[in-house]
Amino acid sequence: MSDEKLSYEQARAELATVVEKLEQGGASLEESLALWERGEKLADVCQTWLDGARDRIETARAARGDG
Repeated sequence: MSDEKLSYEQARAELATVVEKLEQGGASLEESLALWERGEKLADVCQTWLDGARDRIETARAARGDG
C-alpha cells in the first residue's frame, strides 16, 4: 500500500512501531537512518490527515456561521 493510501490510524500505528524500534537501539546506523526516514514520511501522512480534518471542521463551522 502506498503512503498516500494509508489511513491516519495505519500511519500512526506504523509510526509508533518505528519510534519503538529506534528507542530500543541496537540497529546499525544505516538501519536507524532508514527507520528515521520512514518515520518522517509517516509523520507527514499523519499531518496531512490532521490538516484535512481541520479544514473540514473549519468549512463546516463556516457553513453554520460558527466561525
